[in-house]
Amino acid sequence: MQGVVFNAHYLAYVDDALEEWLEARLPADQRGSFDVMLKKATVEWTSPARYRETITMDVHVSRWGNTSFDVAIEGRVGDRLSFTATVVYVSVRLGTADPVPVPPDVRAALDPSLSPSSP
Repeated sequence: MQGVVFNAHYLAYVDDALEEWLEARLPADQRGSFDVMLKKATVEWTSPARYRETITMDVHVSRWGNTSFDVAIEGRVGDRLSFTATVVYVSVRLGTADPVPVPPDVRAALDPSLSPSSP
C-alpha cells in the first residue's frame, strides 16, 4: 500500500464534483431538458492526496464548441495542487446519443461570463 489515493478514484471524485456542479448551476427545468455524454476525460497528477485528506475542487467551463464543451477541474489538498482534470462533454438530444447544440440558456447558466452585464 502506497498510502495515497488510487489513481482511478480521481475520476470518480471528478464525476461526483461535476454532477454537483451541474445541479447547482442548472435550474431543475433545465436539468430535465438537457443531457450530456462524456467524450473524453484526462487527469494530470501534481502531488498525491493521502488517506483522510480532503480534496476541494474548482470547476469551470474552459472551452465552448457548438455541441461540446470542456470542463476544467482543479483538485487541491489545502493550498497544494493535487491534480487537474479536463472533461469533454457532448450535448445530446434527450434519450439519444445524437449531438445537438448546447442551448444558449444552458451556456449562460454554466458560464456566468456569458450572461449579459447588469446595468
